[in-house]
Amino acid sequence: MSLMGRSCSYLLLHLAIVVAALVRGGGAATGAAFACGAGSPAAGLPFCQRGQPIRARARDLVDRLTVAEKVALLVNTAAGVPRLGIPGYQWWSEALHGVSNAGPGVRFGGAFPGATSFPQVISSAASFNATLWELMGQVVSDEARAMYNGGQAGLTFWSPNVNIYRDPRWGRGQETPGEDPAVSARYAAAYVRGLQQANGGGNHARLKVAACCKHYTAYDLDNWKGIDRFHFNAKVSKQDLEDTYDVPFKACVVEGKVASVMCSYNQVNGVPSCADPNLLRHTVRGQWRLNGYIVSDCDSVGVFYDAQHYTSTPEDAVAYALKAGLDLDCGQFLAQHTESALKKGKVSEADVDAALTHTVAVQMRLGMFDGEPSQQQFGNLGPQHVCTQANRNLAIEAARQAMVLLKNDAGALPLSPSRLRTVAVVGPNSDATVTMIGNYAGVPCAYTSPLKGIGGYVNPLHQVGCNNVACSGEQPIGAAVEAARRADAAIVVVGLDQSVESEGRDREGLLLPGRQQELVSEVAKACRGPTVLVLMCGGPVDVSFAKDDPNIAAILWAGYPGQAGGTAIAEVIFGAHNPGGKLPVTWYPQEYVEKVKMTNMAMRADPSTGYPGRSYRFYDGPVVYSFGHGLSYTKFTHALADVPAQLSVQLDGLRAEPLFNASEPGRAVPVTHARCDGLSVPVHVDVTNAGDRDGSHTVLVYWRPPAGDGAPSKQLVAFEKVQLAAGEQVRVVLGVDVCRDLTVADGDGIRRIPLGEHSLHVGDLTHTISLQAESLSR
Repeated sequence: MSLMGRSCSYLLLHLAIVVAALVRGGGAATGAAFACGAGSPAAGLPFCQRGQPIRARARDLVDRLTVAEKVALLVNTAAGVPRLGIPGYQWWSEALHGVSNAGPGVRFGGAFPGATSFPQVISSAASFNATLWELMGQVVSDEARAMYNGGQAGLTFWSPNVNIYRDPRWGRGQETPGEDPAVSARYAAAYVRGLQQANGGGNHARLKVAACCKHYTAYDLDNWKGIDRFHFNAKVSKQDLEDTYDVPFKACVVEGKVASVMCSYNQVNGVPSCADPNLLRHTVRGQWRLNGYIVSDCDSVGVFYDAQHYTSTPEDAVAYALKAGLDLDCGQFLAQHTESALKKGKVSEADVDAALTHTVAVQMRLGMFDGEPSQQQFGNLGPQHVCTQANRNLAIEAARQAMVLLKNDAGALPLSPSRLRTVAVVGPNSDATVTMIGNYAGVPCAYTSPLKGIGGYVNPLHQVGCNNVACSGEQPIGAAVEAARRADAAIVVVGLDQSVESEGRDREGLLLPGRQQELVSEVAKACRGPTVLVLMCGGPVDVSFAKDDPNIAAILWAGYPGQAGGTAIAEVIFGAHNPGGKLPVTWYPQEYVEKVKMTNMAMRADPSTGYPGRSYRFYDGPVVYSFGHGLSYTKFTHALADVPAQLSVQLDGLRAEPLFNASEPGRAVPVTHARCDGLSVPVHVDVTNAGDRDGSHTVLVYWRPPAGDGAPSKQLVAFEKVQLAAGEQVRVVLGVDVCRDLTVADGDGIRRIPLGEHSLHVGDLTHTISLQAESLSR
């Protein structure tokens, strides 16, 4: 939601939002009485009665408001209602990978000088560990609640970002779980569960904090060659929308039970996301049954009126947004124009009431109408629960699991500290701190830079080589080369930072910036011992030169590893931790982006135009490193212990008979015609650590469907992380949901189950399952 790269008018509007938040005390309580607290003028009214149903309480409150009061609650900097004892509230807080002050709802300082900063999302995704993702969410929610109780944060956090990382140039790809829908979906549900920790049943489940999945949908371009997100019309097929772009959002709502969804700036097939009733009202709230509110990305309503010229008047923009299903405007557009829209008959008061009922109900589920924080659930959380040793330890563990070993020639790693007198530590990210936490980060508890981490094992000779990641013009490369010449080994930490990839800034190429490649090659050539290349970046880079260089013994992708990144990098290099991370995104060569426009939203290849497709699912051209690649210091083997050879899908006979002929080859049955309850394939895999080091391993189960129009070449359908001691064997049981995982979206976006021979792949193993259909009468 930061507004970088926007026109002056939008920047001024952003400043107005922040100033208004400060003026109104929008961070949290800021001295005002909490709603329904002791002495509140509304204490005896129905909306303050905790025992009443949430929706009834919300409707009671909304019914008591004047039109002016209602309109003032439609925006993120919500005004208070003093006559009812309701203070103003700032809806906009962020918690992408730790409590963040990227939005005006969080303020660090005083009793809360910082918060735990976990690895950036793309790095956490590399762990392929859903348990870890949920644990991180729980820690973030502990710290967020503590800050709310202290009056320095809200309870509505607009995280996580679960957009598909479609193109490697996207500046915000670092914020996402990667390119794979299954991984992104599982991450979304796990992190949301960790954040919200819902308790109670159904629509009345109480929330610790309210999460928000963003940016719905097909949002994955910020500013590329003059094309920006505020004007971009994403042309997306129904097929790609169904089996790629919408998958993590559906998981957020259906599995994660998220309290909010944010619509995006861009248009989808000519309609602004925040004005599209098919996306918002019919899909998110209708089909997926969102129990919560829908919020705009900041100023999105103003954007589709002012920048996209989608409507001719502001009142029409208000009408399109509210009637589409938008409940809350990040910005001031609805506050400025809704009363006029009401007077002109563009919207009804009932439209406004419906929106407010959704937002107020979420606040009530959070306990914000239950009196002071001390009277609420989680009221005991305070400064002593932020940056605890346990939280810091989890940040270290998350950073360890984020490390991906891309290359390790002849077992060069791990290095033995006892055999090294000095190690040259060079590169523009060698002593990085702020760079390690990526974007949408707050103030960390503390930093451990790579240099500091490495210094705990050996005597470092430090030279930056490049003064910054741009590394252009005159640079101290010679000093770095000299340090390498004098050292027993060299560790070169290069890559990117937010000056190269960020919100509002997409890349045009995939090579290391400026003279970084020269620095790496020259240091490797000069060093008499092994050279280790460490890449600190969110997006993939084409390091083919290093992959092929015999002077470079090892390559480690550290991503943006969070506050403890230097500790994890050093532990991997010197063998205190055996790396087990895997790439959550394909690393393409530079030639790929020279041929592919970033504006092409199609996932599938088009041989008629030479378009190669995107992601490991549909692209089969050359890569630098593949999705799922990641090495270990030990060796793991697999054996399929128990997987069925055939499976029958039961169909509703009366509905399916006209559509289904069991003898006809190549048929695919609509999921809506199958009896899906409990229909899954149990996959039992025996995993053995056949090496001499303890280590973690992710079992990846891929599916190859029968040949069909638009079917992926392969698709990840299940994964599980396990820890094994040297020589240990464990059995891992994974479930593959037939109606979710073994389906292909057709050209109309309809999910179908292909009949015939399906294959599952685990490592080098392949197992074939014959999937047949059986028509049953009612």
